Amino acid sequence: MDKRHTDEFTDILVVDDNPNNLQALAALLKDRGYKARPVPSGALALKAAKSQPPDLILLDINMPEMDGFAVCERLKADHALKDIPVIFLSARIETQDKMKAFAAGGVDYVTKPFQIDEVGARIGTHLKLRRLQKELERHNRNLQQVVREKIKEISDSQMATILALSKLAEFRDEETGNHILRVQRYCKALALKLKEEGAFGEEIDDAFVMDLFHSSPLHDIGKIGVPDKVLGKTMDLTEEERHLIETHTLIGANTLGAIFTRYPSNGFLKMGLDLARHHHEHWDGSGYPDGLAGEAIPLCARILIIADQYDALRSRRPYKPALDAATAYKILAEGDGKTRPEHFDPRVLAAFKEIIPEFEKIYQGYRDDPPPGKPKEKA
Repeated sequence: MDKRHTDEFTDILVVDDNPNNLQALAALLKDRGYKARPVPSGALALKAAKSQPPDLILLDINMPEMDGFAVCERLKADHALKDIPVIFLSARIETQDKMKAFAAGGVDYVTKPFQIDEVGARIGTHLKLRRLQKELERHNRNLQQVVREKIKEISDSQMATILALSKLAEFRDEETGNHILRVQRYCKALALKLKEEGAFGEEIDDAFVMDLFHSSPLHDIGKIGVPDKVLGKTMDLTEEERHLIETHTLIGANTLGAIFTRYPSNGFLKMGLDLARHHHEHWDGSGYPDGLAGEAIPLCARILIIADQYDALRSRRPYKPALDAATAYKILAEGDGKTRPEHFDPRVLAAFKEIIPEFEKIYQGYRDDPPPGKPKEKA
């Protein structure tokens, strides 16, 4: 019989307690160019397969201690071995035995006494199928990697576009500088702390943290619709001007809402909409635009309001100087008449108090350069 080369599929484990069968099968395999590893028991077969997974297994059924059905079931229960094709070789000819073999995970069943050419043909067929299966798996992995890279490329470009659009609104408020970059990181730090503490159960997971990080720049996007003379005013606002400022929450929410209606399953957009509309709501119900209170305020907005407020206190505005870290912390924790602890979710405020050094590290890392002629504020 001519030897037949088998590329990468050369290693076949032969399991049979009959020495004559092992010898005959080993000769068949070697004659066809395969590497044969004969073992006389099920226990040794499992050990050999774990030590060096073969490309195919020829498995007898009638063996002492552990029969072929049990061996196959053990193989299929092992993640590293479950895809190895198993061909049963047995003198049993009952249909129920064949059905049991296939149920255990076998791919074929050859009855003894067998024809050498028949066994060889079936081995070749199943090795070819296994090779094609592996090639398909490799192709799928490569395709998945390409898809992941493309999705990341698209996602990165979308995030960059969103950040650029958000900064358009930010640049109209001339002295906010890196505000949205800092708020992104404040929000992520707070969300991770709350996730670590388990304060909100499964509501805060990895997806929530990333959506909050990426959507937080959208919170002030509605400022694009507020007149420059109001945004840049250095004196006290009139009642009408204050109302105009407050409309930025509705402008932003309406803008994002129009997009969300087209993509209602997009969690990122939904969170951005909630942030834009509700980042000035207060825990005690004294905020705007809807006067929501307590847990009626979306959790993402309850996190962002502390991040946004801290950065507002630490940053220079047309109507006020920047405050130092200790003063900003004291105002959030104790209140100053305008800002009060009752404005914030108590659990989120408590988490903020625990990671205030991290907030200040973020602030210093993304600190604004002062306008020409003005010194940097003291830390």
